[in-house]
Amino acid sequence: MTKRDTISRIATDVGGTFTDLVYFETDKTTGRQTVRTEKSDTTPPNFEQGVLNVIRKAGLSVAEADFFAHGTTVVINALTERKGAKVGLVTTTGFRDVLEIARGNRPDFFNLSYEKPTPFVERYLRQEIPGRMDYRGNEVAPLDLSGLPAILEGFRADGVQAVAVCLIHAYANPTHEKAVLDEIGRLWPEVATVASHQITREWREYERTSTTVLSAYVQPTAQRYLERLEAGLQQEGYEGRLYIMQSNCGVDSLTSTKAIPITMVESGPASGFWGAAELGRIIGEPNVLALDIGGTTAKCSLIQNGQVSIKTDYWIERDRKSAGYPIMVPVVDLVEIGNGGGSIAWVDDFSKLHVGPQSAGAVPGPAAYGRGGTNATTTDANLVLGRINRDYFCGGSVIADMASVDGALDALADKLGVSQQEAARGIVRIANANMVNALKLVSLNRGHDPRDFTLVVFGGGGAMHGVALGQELGVKKVVVPRGAPVFSAWGMMMSDLRRDYFVTRLMDGTDRAGLEALVGEISGHAREQFGKEGVAADAVNIQPLVKMRYRNQEHAVEVPLDAGPLDDTRIAALIEDFHGVYEREYTYRLDVAVEIVGIHIIASAEVGKLEMVPQPRTGARLEDAIKGRREVDYATEGVCEAIIYNAEKLEPGMVFTGPAIIEDPGTTIVVHPGNRVEIDDFGNTQIHLRS
Repeated sequence: MTKRDTISRIATDVGGTFTDLVYFETDKTTGRQTVRTEKSDTTPPNFEQGVLNVIRKAGLSVAEADFFAHGTTVVINALTERKGAKVGLVTTTGFRDVLEIARGNRPDFFNLSYEKPTPFVERYLRQEIPGRMDYRGNEVAPLDLSGLPAILEGFRADGVQAVAVCLIHAYANPTHEKAVLDEIGRLWPEVATVASHQITREWREYERTSTTVLSAYVQPTAQRYLERLEAGLQQEGYEGRLYIMQSNCGVDSLTSTKAIPITMVESGPASGFWGAAELGRIIGEPNVLALDIGGTTAKCSLIQNGQVSIKTDYWIERDRKSAGYPIMVPVVDLVEIGNGGGSIAWVDDFSKLHVGPQSAGAVPGPAAYGRGGTNATTTDANLVLGRINRDYFCGGSVIADMASVDGALDALADKLGVSQQEAARGIVRIANANMVNALKLVSLNRGHDPRDFTLVVFGGGGAMHGVALGQELGVKKVVVPRGAPVFSAWGMMMSDLRRDYFVTRLMDGTDRAGLEALVGEISGHAREQFGKEGVAADAVNIQPLVKMRYRNQEHAVEVPLDAGPLDDTRIAALIEDFHGVYEREYTYRLDVAVEIVGIHIIASAEVGKLEMVPQPRTGARLEDAIKGRREVDYATEGVCEAIIYNAEKLEPGMVFTGPAIIEDPGTTIVVHPGNRVEIDDFGNTQIHLRS
């Protein structure tokens, strides 16, 4: 085929352990789709090299590609590993200590020795300038830039590499911030700069300041990475546009992402969850619990009526002992825990077994990889239990080092005073319990019954644990997508060009004119920005949500605003919808006045989104897919003889019942006894759980 006859799409996703690739080629004439996937090791700190490696390993020519999307962990890695730039902060007089004061929301509240997280900018690099806006955007005191040259001179002398600008109430009126940016550009044009209004237009001064500082902190690192990736792809012959996966489940242009790279802080998980939402739409399951189990972490999110929840209440490094750091950018609403295939099992001083959050990572990795790992991990436990085929480890590309596995698990079993088999079974059960608790946080804890949802599992470990988790939660069924090991990369191909606009503007809940004006203003701004990317105004889809609360309360909930002219009837319906949303979230409603806090505008446009087509049925027999049988320890159901299937020989229409193991080169699907398996029209494995 020539390039004219086909449409070729490539997506890559850089994870903590592996870099994934998905390649789709669609014949324009027949509609037939060719799918190829590949994995290679992630290559820190030069992550772009891992992307180029996996492309070459797959034998692809990027010169023939029509679309290229990319997701990466480079931003979150720079933050958690403290490998960003030295930042200087310019703020309003009297507000240099906002980062130090932070919030009183420490999780370890009764710990008298508690220490707040250390700010990313030391106090001597937090400088003030006069001038002030009020919360409605009115100038209270004029901006005075006379001291800015001396501030910048001090920053330069102290080796500052990026400047963050966050002035009080700039969300309501960014005029002062824009003036500061212009002056910095004139006095010190080579320094990286970012202002709060470029990232967020929501109130809460601590969160805005933290977000601006963290964005400046990662900006030079992320810009260099994206520029090296772009240059590497161009050297390989790619001439199209490079799209970068965002944390809001959409892709954005390279230019826009380089300006504000903090928006891709959770780009990898976001693409997987968007892929789960699109998969749910395709198979007729709009309510989905999505779970991504990788080598280091497990992440989950709830999708209702085909919609992924996007919030700006996102924190990094928040745990039982630390309040963490807020990042007020649109991020898919998720829960993340330190449990994955590489999670290390360990015994505490009270002889209690734990799994994670420490991970063996890619190097040395689980003991089975034979790279020097000496700690038992979830992967090692699954090997010992027969859930993973030791003779088909990593699709046969790696010889499992069972001597190292036995050594690691025997050492752990000795500490517990149990057999190796019991220790391995305990690792799997504890890992499953940790992940069930995470899934409950996004479902039961928010008023949703898991029995109304389908569990979609992906990542290298999702299929191995999905059925056990689904049985515990009581979900309708478990779906393992075709290409589950690289599903996050697949999700990028299903994504639209998307930007989320959050704007705070306080008004009465019945202020029809004010709401209409605000929606029109931000929608117009969104279309203007998309126009700069070459997207016609009529191609931009606008979806408004209104942030509402009961008067005098602190936090708001989002209520969708239907299309059409705003009249009194629609305002009354909006308020009634608010009561329903609020009651579902908090279990009660009040008979008091309602306020509008602001709006959330979702603006999107299609950029070559992939459309799935049914897989062909060749008439192959199920018996031809059977590889053999082996004893498998299902942890909760004991040891059973399972039929082993070759995933590559399964096709739509095939049905069978567990106990079974389905072996794919990138993952293993563990089917518990009594569960019915059905391969659907698109090649996904749907597992109907026993009652």
